[in-house]
Amino acid sequence: MANTQGPEGNYDPAGSTQMFRAFVDEAPQGRQQQAAAPAGPRVGLIIGVVVAVVVVAAVAWLALK
Repeated sequence: MANTQGPEGNYDPAGSTQMFRAFVDEAPQGRQQQAAAPAGPRVGLIIGVVVAVVVVAAVAWLALK
């Protein structure tokens, strides 16, 4: 990485532009893998919310009966 060039042709001694581009190129693959993982916890959260609403509705119905 001795003579790394930036997007405008400026000298980049640290090579940070090249490292950033490598990071950006890898990011979509990581997002696709992460998108599949939260499906389980999301379903559990939805079920928990539905159960909580049913319990609150039952308590309200019993209180007003």
